[in-house]
Amino acid sequence: MHMRWRLAIVVLAGLALAVVSTQRADRQWLAGDSHIHSQWSPGYDETKSPPEPIVAGDARYPTPTNARKAREFGLAWMVTTDHGGPNHAKFNLTRAYAELQTSRQLEPGVLQFYGMELNMPGMDHHTLIIPNSSEESSVLYEIEHQFDSKEAWPADPSRNSEAQRQRALEHMKALPRLPLLFANHPSRSAKGIGQYGLDEPREFRDNNDLAPEVYHGMEGAPGHQAGGLAPDGGPKVGADGRPLGFRGAYGNPGAYTIGGFDQMTAIVGGLWDSLLGEGRRFWILATSDSHVNYAESVRPGSDFWPGQYQKTYVHAVRSYDGVLDGLRSGRIFAVSGDLISLLDIEAASGKQTAGIGGTLTAARGQDVRLTVRFRDPETTNAHGDNPRVARVDVIVGDVGGAVPDRTLDKNPTAHVVSRFTAKDWKRDADIYTFSTTLPRVDRNVYLRLRGTSTQDLEPAMDAPGENPWPDLWFYSNPIFVEISGAGRD
Repeated sequence: MHMRWRLAIVVLAGLALAVVSTQRADRQWLAGDSHIHSQWSPGYDETKSPPEPIVAGDARYPTPTNARKAREFGLAWMVTTDHGGPNHAKFNLTRAYAELQTSRQLEPGVLQFYGMELNMPGMDHHTLIIPNSSEESSVLYEIEHQFDSKEAWPADPSRNSEAQRQRALEHMKALPRLPLLFANHPSRSAKGIGQYGLDEPREFRDNNDLAPEVYHGMEGAPGHQAGGLAPDGGPKVGADGRPLGFRGAYGNPGAYTIGGFDQMTAIVGGLWDSLLGEGRRFWILATSDSHVNYAESVRPGSDFWPGQYQKTYVHAVRSYDGVLDGLRSGRIFAVSGDLISLLDIEAASGKQTAGIGGTLTAARGQDVRLTVRFRDPETTNAHGDNPRVARVDVIVGDVGGAVPDRTLDKNPTAHVVSRFTAKDWKRDADIYTFSTTLPRVDRNVYLRLRGTSTQDLEPAMDAPGENPWPDLWFYSNPIFVEISGAGRD
């Protein structure tokens, strides 16, 4: 090869590495919310054929109001996720998208993704996030028009089928710029622990197998967390004095949220651990699902504003592409009540390191060192509290590859290996640090963290009418540890 060309290639490679390095140095923890409804989530006048959309008939607020509140509560990014009905795709395109463009001008400090809450064929609602581009509106229109299960009028039962869902995923994974899908409130229709409703373990596996770079996870903590609060912030009670309302709108006895989180996430060794135990890069989020704020004086809702109670933090460059890459790569932690605002986890073996969402390669039998750094901010949250982290748990599970039983929702290897409290960590202002070691790791594993403001060793199932503010938790997404030569099945 000519020396000049060889030099040029070396220079270009160096520039590429410099860009990657700069991007990594520029990453920061950016708070956001991937599930927000506006007035373009309509009600419908069903006396007409086709039913006529009623603006603000379901969710109430204009998109600029949501974006302003997102900024006020510390969010750097958000996703508009209006849900559809008959002929909603055109309504979304011609009305909602125009308002989103205006909102981006009014609130330039908040990255505002165009998306929707897709009526997923054969399943419950899913958040669909479209990459930011000049084609985003047409990309979303085509997906909603072709695949939303409630778009057709007259109603077409064939649109709400597994075959249609497969077609939708095939369409999305063939797009030049890949969208993202996350299952919303996945256990809201469950009848009990492990008695799933509209979303089942097999469907998660099938969807993730078919489109692994599109279908990437679920709401670990659903929205509607103010369901048990009256407008004055006190408990919501009925005429008989009994508490009313449920966190997450999870109203089936025996299947309520658990510490505000979905049973699929909150139970150690449960469904999420089962999916991670297959080596799936399947991430969790926390959202507001904002429709109507609980404190409204007229027709109050069951919601907090975006960022008021729950946040999803993404370690990313502050750009649309950066946040989307962070979400796709699992550099995410979910938190309630502003319990923490930073969570850095470094797993190291020899000279190799990995962070949240990443993969550490280690030699068989080597120790894996874990260094944890979190910020417990010296500020009050939206409730006027300054909550403290009482404990952080390290959870580890084996990665054994694909399971023959597609309905499996347990990973018996997943367990809390250690618990850390204030006596175990060092403090520097509002930054806390501790370290631990996983000795002589001889198999593929994953590790994840969970923390709380409570003294509960495990989160308790939430009661009707519960006040969510004293019951705060955070969950990291996993780090995978792959032993050299062991591979993944």
